[in-house]
Amino acid sequence: MAYEQIVYEVADNIATITLNRPEKLNAFTATMMDEMIDAFDKADADDNVRAIIVTGAGRAFCAGADLSAGPRTFDSTREERADRRSAIRADGSVDWSNEAIRDGGGLLTLRIFDCLKPVIAAVNGPAVGVGVTMQLAMDVRLASENARFGFVFARRGMVPEACSSWFLPKIVGIAQALEWTFTGRVFGAEEALEGGLIKKIYKPEQLIPAARALAREIADNTPQVSVALIRQMLWKMAGADHPMEAHKVDSRGIFARGSSADVREGVASFLEKRPAKFPDKISKDMPAYFPWWQERKYS
Repeated sequence: MAYEQIVYEVADNIATITLNRPEKLNAFTATMMDEMIDAFDKADADDNVRAIIVTGAGRAFCAGADLSAGPRTFDSTREERADRRSAIRADGSVDWSNEAIRDGGGLLTLRIFDCLKPVIAAVNGPAVGVGVTMQLAMDVRLASENARFGFVFARRGMVPEACSSWFLPKIVGIAQALEWTFTGRVFGAEEALEGGLIKKIYKPEQLIPAARALAREIADNTPQVSVALIRQMLWKMAGADHPMEAHKVDSRGIFARGSSADVREGVASFLEKRPAKFPDKISKDMPAYFPWWQERKYS
Protein backbone atom coordinates (compact mmCIF):
# COMPACT_ATOMS: atom_id res chain seq x y z
CA MET A 1 0.00 0.00 0.00
CA ALA A 2 1.27 3.48 -0.92
CA TYR A 3 0.68 5.83 2.01
CA GLU A 4 -0.87 9.28 1.62
CA GLN A 5 -1.56 10.29 5.23
CA ILE A 6 1.16 8.55 7.22
CA VAL A 7 4.89 8.00 6.84
CA TYR A 8 6.31 4.56 7.63
CA GLU A 9 10.04 4.22 8.21
CA VAL A 10 12.27 1.48 9.61
CA ALA A 11 15.75 2.25 10.92
CA ASP A 12 17.93 0.40 13.44
CA ASN A 13 15.18 -2.17 14.17
CA ILE A 14 12.65 0.57 15.03
CA ALA A 15 9.56 1.28 12.91
CA THR A 16 8.25 4.84 13.12
CA ILE A 17 4.68 5.61 12.06
CA THR A 18 4.19 9.36 11.61
CA LEU A 19 0.68 10.75 11.18
CA ASN A 20 1.22 13.06 8.24
CA ARG A 21 -1.51 15.65 7.68
CA PRO A 22 0.26 18.53 9.42
CA GLU A 23 -1.85 21.16 7.65
CA LYS A 24 -4.94 19.54 9.28
CA LEU A 25 -3.20 18.88 12.63
CA ASN A 26 -3.12 15.21 11.56
CA ALA A 27 -6.90 14.91 11.84
CA PHE A 28 -8.01 11.30 11.61
CA THR A 29 -9.71 9.97 8.47
CA ALA A 30 -10.77 6.57 7.15
CA THR A 31 -7.73 6.67 4.89
CA MET A 32 -5.43 7.27 7.85
CA MET A 33 -7.08 4.38 9.70
CA ASP A 34 -6.54 1.99 6.78
CA GLU A 35 -2.94 3.10 6.37
CA MET A 36 -2.14 2.75 10.07
CA ILE A 37 -3.62 -0.75 10.19
CA ASP A 38 -1.56 -1.69 7.15
CA ALA A 39 1.58 -0.25 8.76
CA PHE A 40 1.03 -2.35 11.90
CA ASP A 41 0.54 -5.41 9.70
CA LYS A 42 3.80 -4.60 7.96
CA ALA A 43 5.69 -4.09 11.22
CA ASP A 44 4.40 -7.35 12.70
CA ALA A 45 5.48 -9.28 9.59
CA ASP A 46 9.02 -7.88 9.67
CA ASP A 47 11.38 -9.71 12.03
CA ASN A 48 13.77 -6.78 11.68
CA VAL A 49 11.28 -4.52 13.51
CA ARG A 50 11.68 -4.83 17.27
CA ALA A 51 9.57 -1.84 18.41
CA ILE A 52 7.18 0.73 16.96
CA ILE A 53 7.02 4.47 17.64
CA VAL A 54 3.90 6.47 16.71
CA THR A 55 4.13 10.25 16.48
CA GLY A 56 2.72 13.19 14.53
CA ALA A 57 4.13 15.52 11.87
CA GLY A 58 4.16 19.24 12.59
CA ARG A 59 2.85 20.73 15.82
CA ALA A 60 0.11 18.18 16.62
CA PHE A 61 -0.07 14.49 17.35
CA CYS A 62 -3.68 14.16 16.15
CA ALA A 63 -6.50 16.68 16.50
CA GLY A 64 -9.16 13.99 16.47
CA ALA A 65 -11.64 13.15 13.73
CA ASP A 66 -11.61 15.27 10.59
CA LEU A 67 -14.67 17.54 11.00
CA SER A 68 -14.67 18.88 7.43
CA ALA A 69 -18.17 17.47 6.85
CA GLY A 70 -19.47 19.96 9.45
CA PRO A 71 -22.35 19.25 11.86
CA ARG A 72 -23.16 15.98 10.08
CA THR A 73 -19.61 14.63 10.35
CA PHE A 74 -20.70 11.71 12.54
CA ASP A 75 -24.12 11.21 10.90
CA SER A 76 -24.11 7.75 9.35
CA THR A 77 -27.38 8.45 7.50
CA ARG A 78 -26.00 11.13 5.21
CA GLU A 79 -26.00 10.28 1.51
CA GLU A 80 -22.23 10.02 1.00
CA ARG A 81 -21.98 7.41 3.77
CA ALA A 82 -23.36 4.51 1.80
CA ASP A 83 -20.88 2.26 3.59
CA ARG A 84 -22.59 3.05 6.90
CA ARG A 85 -26.16 3.33 5.65
CA SER A 86 -26.12 -0.33 4.60
CA ALA A 87 -26.76 -1.20 8.25
CA ILE A 88 -30.15 0.52 8.12
CA ARG A 89 -32.94 -1.86 7.15
CA ALA A 90 -35.76 -0.96 4.77
CA ASP A 91 -38.11 -0.34 7.69
CA GLY A 92 -35.67 2.17 9.21
CA SER A 93 -34.46 -0.07 12.03
CA VAL A 94 -30.74 -0.65 12.51
CA ASP A 95 -28.95 -3.98 12.25
CA TRP A 96 -26.63 -3.44 15.24
CA SER A 97 -24.55 -6.52 14.39
CA ASN A 98 -23.78 -5.27 10.88
CA GLU A 99 -20.06 -4.73 10.25
CA ALA A 100 -20.90 -1.43 8.56
CA ILE A 101 -21.52 0.34 11.86
CA ARG A 102 -18.14 -0.53 13.37
CA ASP A 103 -16.18 2.42 14.74
CA GLY A 104 -13.00 3.18 12.80
CA GLY A 105 -11.02 4.10 15.89
CA GLY A 106 -11.95 0.75 17.39
CA LEU A 107 -10.77 -1.11 14.31
CA LEU A 108 -7.39 0.58 14.78
CA THR A 109 -7.06 -0.01 18.53
CA LEU A 110 -8.11 -3.64 18.17
CA ARG A 111 -5.32 -4.05 15.61
CA ILE A 112 -2.82 -2.42 17.98
CA PHE A 113 -4.12 -4.63 20.81
CA ASP A 114 -3.08 -7.70 18.79
CA CYS A 115 0.31 -6.25 17.78
CA LEU A 116 3.35 -8.44 18.46
CA LYS A 117 5.79 -5.55 18.90
CA PRO A 118 6.04 -2.99 21.72
CA VAL A 119 4.33 0.27 20.75
CA ILE A 120 5.51 3.64 22.07
CA ALA A 121 3.46 6.82 21.60
CA ALA A 122 5.63 9.94 21.25
CA VAL A 123 3.01 12.64 21.75
CA ASN A 124 4.50 15.76 20.22
CA GLY A 125 1.49 18.07 20.50
CA PRO A 126 -2.30 18.19 20.88
CA ALA A 127 -3.99 14.78 21.00
CA VAL A 128 -7.77 14.90 21.37
CA GLY A 129 -10.64 12.57 20.54
CA VAL A 130 -9.32 9.60 18.60
CA GLY A 131 -5.92 11.29 18.81
CA VAL A 132 -5.77 10.25 22.46
CA THR A 133 -7.95 7.12 22.45
CA MET A 134 -5.76 5.47 19.79
CA GLN A 135 -2.84 5.80 22.22
CA LEU A 136 -4.58 3.74 24.89
CA ALA A 137 -3.81 0.49 23.07
CA MET A 138 -0.14 1.48 22.92
CA ASP A 139 2.20 0.31 25.65
CA VAL A 140 4.07 3.44 26.75
CA ARG A 141 3.07 7.07 26.23
CA LEU A 142 5.78 9.75 26.31
CA ALA A 143 4.82 13.39 25.85
CA SER A 144 6.33 16.69 24.86
CA GLU A 145 5.78 19.75 27.03
CA ASN A 146 3.61 20.91 24.10
CA ALA A 147 1.24 17.95 24.36
CA ARG A 148 -2.41 18.49 25.21
CA PHE A 149 -5.01 15.78 25.74
CA GLY A 150 -8.78 15.73 25.62
CA PHE A 151 -11.48 13.07 25.75
CA VAL A 152 -13.80 15.65 24.21
CA PHE A 153 -16.64 13.38 23.10
CA ALA A 154 -19.31 14.60 25.54
CA ARG A 155 -18.70 18.20 24.39
CA ARG A 156 -19.51 17.12 20.83
CA GLY A 157 -22.61 15.22 21.92
CA MET A 158 -20.84 11.91 21.35
CA VAL A 159 -19.53 9.06 23.52
CA PRO A 160 -15.95 7.75 23.73
CA GLU A 161 -14.84 5.35 21.00
CA ALA A 162 -11.82 3.26 19.95
CA CYS A 163 -12.55 0.75 22.76
CA SER A 164 -11.53 3.46 25.25
CA SER A 165 -14.25 2.46 27.72
CA TRP A 166 -12.22 -0.76 28.13
CA PHE A 167 -8.69 0.68 27.93
CA LEU A 168 -8.92 3.98 29.80
CA PRO A 169 -10.10 2.79 33.24
CA LYS A 170 -7.45 0.06 33.19
CA ILE A 171 -4.73 2.64 32.62
CA VAL A 172 -5.81 5.54 34.86
CA GLY A 173 -8.52 4.06 37.12
CA ILE A 174 -12.28 4.44 36.88
CA ALA A 175 -12.56 7.74 38.78
CA GLN A 176 -10.01 9.56 36.64
CA ALA A 177 -11.44 8.04 33.46
CA LEU A 178 -14.93 9.23 34.36
CA GLU A 179 -13.77 12.74 35.26
CA TRP A 180 -11.95 13.24 31.97
CA THR A 181 -14.78 11.77 29.86
CA PHE A 182 -17.59 13.49 31.79
CA THR A 183 -16.04 16.95 31.48
CA GLY A 184 -14.54 16.55 28.01
CA ARG A 185 -12.00 19.20 28.87
CA VAL A 186 -8.60 19.57 27.22
CA PHE A 187 -5.72 19.30 29.71
CA GLY A 188 -1.97 19.63 29.65
CA ALA A 189 0.87 17.17 29.92
CA GLU A 190 1.30 17.76 33.65
CA GLU A 191 -2.27 16.68 34.41
CA ALA A 192 -1.84 13.70 32.08
CA LEU A 193 1.27 12.68 34.01
CA GLU A 194 -0.39 13.14 37.39
CA GLY A 195 -3.39 11.12 36.23
CA GLY A 196 -1.27 8.22 35.01
CA LEU A 197 -1.99 8.62 31.30
CA ILE A 198 1.63 9.25 30.29
CA LYS A 199 4.96 8.04 31.65
CA LYS A 200 7.12 11.16 31.34
CA ILE A 201 7.27 14.68 29.90
CA TYR A 202 10.14 15.87 27.70
CA LYS A 203 11.27 19.05 26.04
CA PRO A 204 10.14 18.93 22.40
CA GLU A 205 13.60 18.23 21.01
CA GLN A 206 14.13 15.38 23.50
CA LEU A 207 10.89 13.47 22.82
CA ILE A 208 11.82 11.32 19.81
CA PRO A 209 15.34 10.57 21.12
CA ALA A 210 13.75 9.40 24.39
CA ALA A 211 11.27 7.19 22.53
CA ARG A 212 14.07 5.73 20.41
CA ALA A 213 16.22 5.12 23.48
CA LEU A 214 13.42 3.10 25.07
CA ALA A 215 12.89 1.18 21.84
CA ARG A 216 16.63 0.50 21.63
CA GLU A 217 16.73 -0.81 25.19
CA ILE A 218 14.11 -3.39 24.21
CA ALA A 219 15.72 -4.25 20.87
CA ASP A 220 19.24 -4.61 22.27
CA ASN A 221 18.50 -6.68 25.36
CA THR A 222 15.48 -8.92 24.83
CA PRO A 223 14.32 -11.68 22.44
CA GLN A 224 11.53 -10.78 20.06
CA VAL A 225 9.50 -13.97 20.68
CA SER A 226 9.44 -13.47 24.45
CA VAL A 227 8.50 -9.80 24.07
CA ALA A 228 5.65 -10.70 21.71
CA LEU A 229 4.35 -13.27 24.17
CA ILE A 230 4.73 -10.93 27.15
CA ARG A 231 2.82 -8.17 25.36
CA GLN A 232 -0.09 -10.47 24.60
CA MET A 233 -0.03 -12.11 28.04
CA LEU A 234 -0.35 -8.80 29.87
CA TRP A 235 -2.90 -7.22 27.56
CA LYS A 236 -5.09 -10.32 27.20
CA MET A 237 -4.99 -11.04 30.93
CA ALA A 238 -6.21 -7.50 31.66
CA GLY A 239 -9.71 -8.81 30.97
CA ALA A 240 -9.39 -12.29 32.51
CA ASP A 241 -11.96 -13.25 35.15
CA HIS A 242 -9.62 -15.31 37.37
CA PRO A 243 -5.85 -15.67 37.97
CA MET A 244 -6.17 -19.29 36.85
CA GLU A 245 -6.38 -17.96 33.28
CA ALA A 246 -2.98 -16.31 33.76
CA HIS A 247 -1.61 -19.48 35.36
CA LYS A 248 -2.60 -21.50 32.29
CA VAL A 249 -0.86 -19.12 29.92
CA ASP A 250 2.19 -18.66 32.17
CA SER A 251 2.59 -22.42 32.47
CA ARG A 252 2.42 -22.99 28.72
CA GLY A 253 4.92 -20.22 28.16
CA ILE A 254 7.41 -21.52 30.71
CA PHE A 255 7.10 -25.06 29.35
CA ALA A 256 7.46 -24.04 25.69
CA ARG A 257 10.17 -21.41 26.08
CA GLY A 258 12.23 -23.43 28.57
CA SER A 259 13.72 -25.58 25.80
CA SER A 260 14.10 -22.78 23.26
CA ALA A 261 17.31 -21.53 21.71
CA ASP A 262 16.56 -18.10 23.18
CA VAL A 263 16.53 -19.39 26.74
CA ARG A 264 19.73 -21.38 26.24
CA GLU A 265 21.39 -18.23 24.88
CA GLY A 266 19.92 -16.03 27.62
CA VAL A 267 21.31 -18.22 30.40
CA ALA A 268 24.67 -18.81 28.70
CA SER A 269 25.21 -15.11 27.99
CA PHE A 270 24.43 -14.26 31.61
CA LEU A 271 26.86 -16.86 32.95
CA GLU A 272 29.54 -15.81 30.46
CA LYS A 273 28.95 -12.12 31.19
CA ARG A 274 28.45 -11.12 27.56
CA PRO A 275 25.62 -9.55 25.52
CA ALA A 276 23.02 -12.06 24.38
CA LYS A 277 22.35 -12.80 20.72
CA PHE A 278 18.87 -14.25 20.70
CA PRO A 279 18.22 -16.35 17.56
CA ASP A 280 14.45 -17.02 17.57
CA LYS A 281 12.16 -15.11 15.19
CA ILE A 282 8.48 -14.26 15.45
CA SER A 283 7.95 -15.36 11.85
CA LYS A 284 8.89 -19.01 12.56
CA ASP A 285 9.45 -19.65 16.26
CA MET A 286 6.26 -18.72 18.07
CA PRO A 287 5.20 -21.64 20.31
CA ALA A 288 2.51 -24.04 19.18
CA TYR A 289 0.00 -22.89 21.81
CA PHE A 290 0.01 -19.33 20.40
CA PRO A 291 -2.51 -17.76 20.01
CA TRP A 292 -4.25 -19.23 23.05
CA TRP A 293 -7.39 -17.10 22.77
CA GLN A 294 -10.36 -17.31 20.44
CA GLU A 295 -10.69 -14.37 18.08
CA ARG A 296 -13.68 -12.23 19.05
CA LYS A 297 -16.24 -11.51 16.36
CA TYR A 298 -18.34 -8.37 15.98
CA SER A 299 -21.97 -9.41 16.39
